[in-house]
Amino acid sequence: MARILITSAIPYINGIKHLGNLVGSQLPADLYARYCRARGHEVLFLCATDEHGTPAELAAAKAGKPVADYCAEMWAVQKDLSDGFRLSFDKFGRSSSPQNHALTQHFAGKLAENGLIEEVTEKQVYSNADGRFLPDRYIEGTCPNCGYERARGDQCENCTKQLDPTDLIEPRSAISGSTDLEVRETKHLYLKQRSLRQELSDWIDSKSDWPVLTTSIAKKWLNDGDGLQDRGITRDLDWGIPVKKGDEDWPGMEGKVFYVWFDAPIEYIACAKEWADDRGADDWERWWRTDKGADDVRYVQFMGKDNVPFHTLSFPATIIGSGEPWKLVDYIKSFNYLNYDGGQFSTSQGRGVFMDQALEILPADYWRWWLLSHAPENSDSEFTWENFQASVNKDLADVLGNFVSRVTKFCRSKFGEKVPQGGAWGAEEEALIAKLSDGLKAYEAQLEAIEVRKAANELRALWVLGNEYLQSAAPWSVFKEDPERAAAQIRLALNLIRVYAVLSAPFIPDASARILSAMNTQDTNWPGDMNDALTALTPGHGFTVPNVLFAKISDEDREAWAEKFSGTRD
Repeated sequence: MARILITSAIPYINGIKHLGNLVGSQLPADLYARYCRARGHEVLFLCATDEHGTPAELAAAKAGKPVADYCAEMWAVQKDLSDGFRLSFDKFGRSSSPQNHALTQHFAGKLAENGLIEEVTEKQVYSNADGRFLPDRYIEGTCPNCGYERARGDQCENCTKQLDPTDLIEPRSAISGSTDLEVRETKHLYLKQRSLRQELSDWIDSKSDWPVLTTSIAKKWLNDGDGLQDRGITRDLDWGIPVKKGDEDWPGMEGKVFYVWFDAPIEYIACAKEWADDRGADDWERWWRTDKGADDVRYVQFMGKDNVPFHTLSFPATIIGSGEPWKLVDYIKSFNYLNYDGGQFSTSQGRGVFMDQALEILPADYWRWWLLSHAPENSDSEFTWENFQASVNKDLADVLGNFVSRVTKFCRSKFGEKVPQGGAWGAEEEALIAKLSDGLKAYEAQLEAIEVRKAANELRALWVLGNEYLQSAAPWSVFKEDPERAAAQIRLALNLIRVYAVLSAPFIPDASARILSAMNTQDTNWPGDMNDALTALTPGHGFTVPNVLFAKISDEDREAWAEKFSGTRD
């Protein structure tokens, strides 16, 4: 049994996330967590809301609420939606937690002790129209590197190049759109990332198994013309973690808070402490400190490609620079973008299908299956309603759902609602078991490698094998001449339904639970030996015929949904 720590990129608090956000981090992380648990590993799966910075302040102001109240309400909304999509976090925390306050201040103190924090008097953009300094994210303009016209002042989401606001061409306030900007002096703390260039480079070079997308972005950002730059870690804001050196005040930094990019990834660690504190335990360090047992933990992160630079360089710089034995990530699974029907999903523009809207029209498993089986791993992918309809109808309804329905209904009509006895396996059954065994190995290999789309393809291939066998064996015809032979065929098929429920649970947990309930079993043991797995339900074991597992999506529904989501969200 291995110990596996899994974190998903933490979503911003300001608003409900769209399906592109979901498939870019949380959903594939959940798939992997569920698989690892099913194989008997000890798993700690963590996520949280990212609550600090201007996005939270502005959203709260728009809602007419104190920012702390707004964040508490939106955390509950996001938690409810994550539950709705059956995301199996061990803890869904908050970056505003006391645990994250303490750890962020602790890391800042250690970095300062090690000479990696520098006080810098800098010039920062001030918006006269808004009456405030503008954080990098709230200055927009044209990227000098790729020409993207909506680049932010901290990073261009199109080419991922890190920027300073003064780099932007024709900058404007993202709050008001005003170009009445001026530069004023203010003092801030900088993390001296350049001092850690060699350590970071050597560490990245040691990760030969990382996906090409992850490594290419990390090395491009590390070795770009400007190279790794020192980075500001404080801001002139009201909402955030107060700047301190551990428990001590930081002279000259009164009234300032840590920059959200600095404290947000530290929440991965703090979230583990939140998890432990909830249980009245003190075992979180065994997951995060190598001097407390974390040296045997495999740590896997999931994120969209726009988050890769911070997770491969800035957060590791914080951990390495602390000089303390914190666990560094072992594997980063990054994703490209999921586009929406000819354009981009966009939270800021309200374009696409959002998590709450999705659950209003269909159960979670429909979305989970499509999103994971079309995950944007090697390139951007696109959601279209036609493709969604076809995938749900063909994969879930016609293949898996059809197999479960045909087998259980036929058994009920000929043998009653119990596993029939009589007969024995023949050459056809032995051939099927061999194919299932090979298919299972292929499925496991893709899940171990976190190849999400390939794993979905292998799972579907396993479903297809059952349907092909049923069509070839034709127990409805065999029953007329040899009822015992038909009983053996159906007994195998009923056991295969249980196997499908177990294997499918990481992708479609609700349907899997319904299947197991119908088969009157709580046996969720992963099939080690297919022969044994296909005899788990013994003759006389009762079952019920489940209701339709997956209703097909009609053309009328598809057209109505396409029309409903053709504009932008209010």
